[in-house]
Amino acid sequence: MTENPFEKPAPLSFPPLYDGIAVTGGVDPFEKACAMAALGCDSGTLTHNVTPDALRAAIVFAPEMPLAAAMAVVAACGIGFQNALGALAPPEVAVHLTWPSEILINGGASGRIRATASTNDPAVSPDWLVVGIELLLLPKSDADAGDTPDQTSLFQEGCGDISPLRLLESWSRHTLVWINRLLDDGPAPLHTEWRGLVTGIGDEITVGEKIGTFVGLDENFGVLLRDGNTTTLIPLTTRLEQG
Repeated sequence: MTENPFEKPAPLSFPPLYDGIAVTGGVDPFEKACAMAALGCDSGTLTHNVTPDALRAAIVFAPEMPLAAAMAVVAACGIGFQNALGALAPPEVAVHLTWPSEILINGGASGRIRATASTNDPAVSPDWLVVGIELLLLPKSDADAGDTPDQTSLFQEGCGDISPLRLLESWSRHTLVWINRLLDDGPAPLHTEWRGLVTGIGDEITVGEKIGTFVGLDENFGVLLRDGNTTTLIPLTTRLEQG
């Protein structure tokens, strides 16, 4: 008997360091996590809202380092999600990321990584940093499936049997692995892994008002754009959402 991908496996299994909190209805778990962080909740608070059409979740962190260096946590969450979905999806399904935020399945945009913090100053250690994921499980409408070939969903890519709740559990575990590796070995292993997952290196891309060739990432996961003989750094901190 095929498992119902939306049936809750009770209880959800998160690593001990995470405190899972389900939100329902139209509540955005990212906004919920930000509100809880501002009120002083513990690091490791994991809010989530899984509906038939979308998976949304967020984790609260309290990094004890300047924001510029703490952005490695965003990379850890992105890598963790790619690893989680890659492990559950059929082997022919390719999962990649873009700089700074999109989740790609077989080249189609299917979700995003979000982040915000208590400060936007790269030199200041934030009181909290929230990283969220969003993944489209089903197309928004029948029209979307044909009219937006650059966008996709988990179902459209042959992954309809994946339980989004098991994917959520897997994301939490894989992310913790990369967080621990960050603490033990520094950002270099994450940098190497993320560079291998990010698409577009060597291509001309647009970031805000800047256009240039994506030539690589700096040590804090900022994008390096080359325009002629000029190389411009756009820090990952500039892509944080305004709290």
